[in-house]
Amino acid sequence: MERVRAVSDSVVIGRPPQVLYAMVSDITRMGEWSPENRGGVLARGGGVSVGAVFDGANRRGRVRWTTRCTVTAAYPGREFAFRVHAIGGTRHLLPARIATWRYTFAEHEGGTLVTESWTDDRPWADGVARAFDYVATGGTTFAAFQRGNIRRTLRNLKAAAEADAAR
Repeated sequence: MERVRAVSDSVVIGRPPQVLYAMVSDITRMGEWSPENRGGVLARGGGVSVGAVFDGANRRGRVRWTTRCTVTAAYPGREFAFRVHAIGGTRHLLPARIATWRYTFAEHEGGTLVTESWTDDRPWADGVARAFDYVATGGTTFAAFQRGNIRRTLRNLKAAAEADAAR
C-alpha cells in the first residue's frame, strides 16, 4: 500500500490575511503554536524571503533535533512555504529531502481561511518509510501524525491571533 504523502487542514481565523501571514512567516514565533517546532533562526541576516535559509529547533518528547529549511514562497497575505532539506543535531546536519510545509491565506467571511499543508519529500520506499514512521511517531504514520500536529497548530494560531485582536 502506498503511503499518504500530503495532508492539510484549514481554519477560519477572525483576522486579516496580512496579519496572519506576518505571524506565520515570523519563524522565531512558530514555537508559540506548533506542538513540535520551538522556533527558528535565520542562517544569515535579512528578512524572510524566497531563498532565505533558517534553522528550526524541534522537540518531540525527550527527542530534540534541528532542521535546515529554505523559504520557497513568501507572498504577504497569500502564501508562506518552506522546504526542509537537512536534519540532525545542533551542529551536524545531514542533507536530506524531508518535507515541505505550506501556509495559504484567503479572505473568507468572518476573517481568513488559513490552510496548513505538509508534503512528505522523503524519496524512501514506502515500506522503509512506514517502519521509520512507526518508531519515530510512537506507532503511526507521519501523515497521520502530522495531521494531528496541523490541527493543534491551527487551533493554537487561531487562539493567539484572536486574543491579540481582542486586546
